[in-house]
Amino acid sequence: MSEAVEIAPGIYWIGVNDRTTDLFEGIWPIAREGVSYNAYLIRDEKLALIDLAKATKGEDLLRQIDTLADTAALDYVVINHMEPDHTGVLRLVQRLAPRAIFVCSEKAREMLGTFYGITERIRVVHDGETISLGRHELKFFETPFVHWPETMMTWVTPGGVLFSCDGFGGFGALEGAIFDDQHDSLEYYEQEALRYYSNIVARYGRMVLKAIDKLAALPIAVIAPAHGLVWRGHPERIVELYKQWAGYSLGADKPEITLLYATMYGATETMMNAVARGITAVGVPMQIFDVTHTHVSYILPSLYSRKGVVVGAPTYEGHLFPVMASVLAMAEAKHLTGKKAAYFGSFAWSGGGQGTFQKLVEPLKWEILEQLVFPGNPTAEDLKKGEALGADFARAIQKSGLEGKTDG
Repeated sequence: MSEAVEIAPGIYWIGVNDRTTDLFEGIWPIAREGVSYNAYLIRDEKLALIDLAKATKGEDLLRQIDTLADTAALDYVVINHMEPDHTGVLRLVQRLAPRAIFVCSEKAREMLGTFYGITERIRVVHDGETISLGRHELKFFETPFVHWPETMMTWVTPGGVLFSCDGFGGFGALEGAIFDDQHDSLEYYEQEALRYYSNIVARYGRMVLKAIDKLAALPIAVIAPAHGLVWRGHPERIVELYKQWAGYSLGADKPEITLLYATMYGATETMMNAVARGITAVGVPMQIFDVTHTHVSYILPSLYSRKGVVVGAPTYEGHLFPVMASVLAMAEAKHLTGKKAAYFGSFAWSGGGQGTFQKLVEPLKWEILEQLVFPGNPTAEDLKKGEALGADFARAIQKSGLEGKTDG
């Protein structure tokens, strides 16, 4: 995309795609998928820029603004979120727009100074406060920890557009069209929205639900996030998905299984296949990940949304295989608590992997239902035990799903 797109009368998408960055936030891979930095311009008696882009996309953003207005004529720059993928071009805009007022939350004021040395021409707005642009009115809603403490969302009428910042966003460059109703299938964008949510926002599920409740009374016609699709055909769809995903962190995760494994010389992988056979025989849906070949970014959506976790990893120098340990550490960082778990793994001359696993999941409050360790390569009898472990664990997950429905 390289042209401004009108999303409501007088309101324009002027975003840019990024297909060259390898890691979002320096962690999450997007080399294959890309990402969009969605900025917006409102033309009225006053000219307002809503959100910006990262520093490397400054020239592209300014080119987009120039198709609609003179950057020097900007009256307001609304900063919904201070993270540099949103605000990296702020110093440049400050120099080019000498009369622009920077609109932000109270908590963002200090960050403007620490990130960019901006201490003047700042207007702090509070929950429910408004700014008139002429025909359009901006109204601001504080949405802390979606996903930084200073984050807010901006609502504009007429038009019914909610500029939701990181809320309701997703990974993936916009392929030829910015709106949800311009795509025959939304499966790819919804998958990338879940990956974005589980990578970026999942730690703050309760705050997401609070934000959704706060905004529930607004007649939203368009949801315009800072990343991903602009939702005008069915904005309620992405809200419902975020509500569902936030519910996973409160115990509403699906009665399905994520099977994580790592293997050094094939012994643990052989056992993994036996465990998987047992799970499949019971009929519980399952996703399998080799953690040594799959970035944790792609594992988190499954781990986050599913109730059951099976971990298969060998002992390495008296501890759990390091790559698996790092995945479990990320699960703790993202507060993926309350899972039901099973463990299996091989060892050579001494154990230790099982003990490390137990210590790593203790702060996560994972309930360990099944465990199996074996020396060297698994025997035929070991494999039977592995298959039984998979079947028993799958039945436990199946039962938890039925109990959840009964409780509901």
